[in-house]
Amino acid sequence: MKFIEITVKNHIIVHGFDARNQEITEEVKVEEASKKTIAVDRILSISNQFILTKYAYDRVIYWEYLEDYETLKSMLDCTNE
Repeated sequence: MKFIEITVKNHIIVHGFDARNQEITEEVKVEEASKKTIAVDRILSISNQFILTKYAYDRVIYWEYLEDYETLKSMLDCTNE
């Protein structure tokens, strides 16, 4: 299994969907950023602001990360070699 280490801060946990198909979310605000090691096979997508990962019990998490997009993309490209 391959991993990357990134610096994350605030995140949004998607717990599922309600009867109207609206996301049930929980916003988590933290005071300080911290390092997190993430298994590459849990990553669903990346954007300029968020990395979307699979989580337990069919949930997903949008993590705000501090590295820039190109750095994160390069880290992921290196795991494919």
